[in-house]
Amino acid sequence: MTSAAQHPTPRQGEPTRRGLAGRIPSPGFDAFGSIFGFIYTFLAGNVLMALANAPLVLCLALVADPAAAWPFFLALSVTVAPSLAGLFASFQALHDDGAAAKPVASFLRGYRRGFRRAAPLGLAAVAVLLFLGVDLAIVQSMPAAALLVPVIVVAAAMTVSVAVMAIAGVVLLPGNALKSLLKASLYLSVQRWYLSLAMLVLLGIIASAALLQPVLGVALAPAPLLFVAWSNAAYAYSSVLPDLGPDEK
Repeated sequence: MTSAAQHPTPRQGEPTRRGLAGRIPSPGFDAFGSIFGFIYTFLAGNVLMALANAPLVLCLALVADPAAAWPFFLALSVTVAPSLAGLFASFQALHDDGAAAKPVASFLRGYRRGFRRAAPLGLAAVAVLLFLGVDLAIVQSMPAAALLVPVIVVAAAMTVSVAVMAIAGVVLLPGNALKSLLKASLYLSVQRWYLSLAMLVLLGIIASAALLQPVLGVALAPAPLLFVAWSNAAYAYSSVLPDLGPDEK
């Protein structure tokens, strides 16, 4: 005979839960709120990025072969850096506040606060890339092209990586001077080369999507992929945070 202690009866008002299903926690409001927070942040971020870079997006949609006019489009991309600061600020707010984050307000606040330092970064990066692009077009007909072309490509990749890493630092470490952020970004881009490579791959996917399908590419691709790049940058900065305290005024 089986005793009652071996098979306890459920208490009054307590539902009977049998088998594996009884051990699986059901998703709660917090889980759905977190998912909605990510989706809302990504959608709002894509729209705000498109608005902040409206001349670039409009010209991409109108010009049949943007690659042939790459200097013009590279010059238009000078507006990308401040908008990245705004997008990264919305990601930071999502990390800090979760479902309670307000991505539109966070984007606008991050854009306004980061513009003074992010805009010069974008301008400098565009100038360096224009210089390297012209050099690349010139050296391709030289006998030493096999040696010089890889050097120029690596320099261009480092320029993009350091610029994006520094813009992330503008949001993560608002109390630090731009000079110290650039030094840290250069160090991290080399030390964490695999994160830099992943960032460049993600940026390449965004650029390809924008060139092939400007409207759909800008509407769907940037924010989710840039969130991965932002997470990698935040992880890289976390390793040097003890050495990057706020600069003294």
